[in-house]
Amino acid sequence: MGGDKAQLYNERFNRYVTALRNGKPDKVPIRPFAAEFTAKYAGYTCQQVAHDYNLAFEAARKCATDFDWDAVVPSMVYVWTGLSQAIGLRYYATPGIEISENTAFQYLEPPDDASFMRANEYDRLIEDPTGFLYNVWLPRVSKDVSPIGEPSTYRNNLSCVKGAMAMLAYFTAFGPAIETLKTECGTVSAIAGIFKAPLDILGDKLRGYLGLTMDLLERPEKVLAACQALMPHLLHVALTTADPTRNVPVGFWMHRGCTPFVTQNQFDTVYWPTLKPIIEAIWAKGHQTMFYAEGKWDAHLEAFAELPAGSILFHVDRGDIFEAHRVLGKKFCISGGIPNALLAYGTPDEVRARCKQVIDGVAGDGGYVMDASAIMQNAETVENVRAMTDFTREYGVYSGNASYTVPPAPQAVSAIQTVEDMPGIPRTKLSAGHCMPWSEKRPEYDQIRGDEKILERIWDNVDALSNMYIWQCLLSF
Repeated sequence: MGGDKAQLYNERFNRYVTALRNGKPDKVPIRPFAAEFTAKYAGYTCQQVAHDYNLAFEAARKCATDFDWDAVVPSMVYVWTGLSQAIGLRYYATPGIEISENTAFQYLEPPDDASFMRANEYDRLIEDPTGFLYNVWLPRVSKDVSPIGEPSTYRNNLSCVKGAMAMLAYFTAFGPAIETLKTECGTVSAIAGIFKAPLDILGDKLRGYLGLTMDLLERPEKVLAACQALMPHLLHVALTTADPTRNVPVGFWMHRGCTPFVTQNQFDTVYWPTLKPIIEAIWAKGHQTMFYAEGKWDAHLEAFAELPAGSILFHVDRGDIFEAHRVLGKKFCISGGIPNALLAYGTPDEVRARCKQVIDGVAGDGGYVMDASAIMQNAETVENVRAMTDFTREYGVYSGNASYTVPPAPQAVSAIQTVEDMPGIPRTKLSAGHCMPWSEKRPEYDQIRGDEKILERIWDNVDALSNMYIWQCLLSF
């Protein structure tokens, strides 16, 4: 990395992480979560960046360089449709196939009578979440995977092999993409890892939203038990995918846990009790969590204020960013607040006026990151995104803060290694992170003449990859 780019990266890194830790950097950092917008700017179609992740990486780098952004996600087009096709996933409409090549991929909500988990299957999920995903959920969400008990097929075998190999290739590509973003653009990779709340997982990928709403009324005790069963597994994924340097936060995508999707009582009795211990456990390991609060979460700000200072940053979509700052600003960094509709249909002057309003009302003491309210797809205009960026660079400057000393990363305060042993996390029949641990494999050998510890270590390491595959299918694709 050249000297100029190295210095630029250090300045941006310091600016970004200082704000994340609720401090006052030299300037307001700019970190747009730009998805298909990057394709629009770089001259690609939505199909191109969804189906060829190298083009998505390239488009993100072009935007990062041309717009002078401090931090970005290497590709915010988070579903690689090449992988979803390899697995045969049913729940996406792919650009260039079911929808126009210039339309972002779409999630297809399952019909209520054909949800990927049936109402009478809660006990199976609760007993063994990983086994349920492999044995029941995957055959239903894939066009190619054969249900347990039915004859296997050529397409079934190909789906498993191609899906696993494609996922490995995709995740492996992110390391070089992050390094290139750093060395060629001087730009920080904004987040690391993946997390979703247990109740959101039930609504997103298992019961569907309509099924979940009925379950919350008809079998709330089963919903709660299922969320509790999911907790250690979701925590495991968050911790194993988090930034090992503890500098950038774990991405937490918040979907249907807010009013009016659930009632306040359902939030208080199901959503929050099965979410809060996970966030506290992530923080105990020294990792921040980014609450990407899609929708309007104003009714729940006081609950989020219960979390340890610095443990989260709170991103505002449709909520009141000034109220979020009032309730949370003394403890946590705030981001967002520039409406996507304004960036799409407003004028540059209107965008600048909104940016000034937010910077004046939220960023005065630091602890604010400039961003659109939600992920930018391809409706936002280049002129308005440039206005947001340029105005923030010019106006969002703090006086007397020119130091580029990197703030210390948060430190882990818990030495507990097993996620089920973290306070508030339920114990599981099969430890999170495993599909078939060595204790189940070992009885197949009459005797072992060499070092059994080597066999156990390698077996468990490889077994962890099979666990990663199914949980990443659920969380990321």
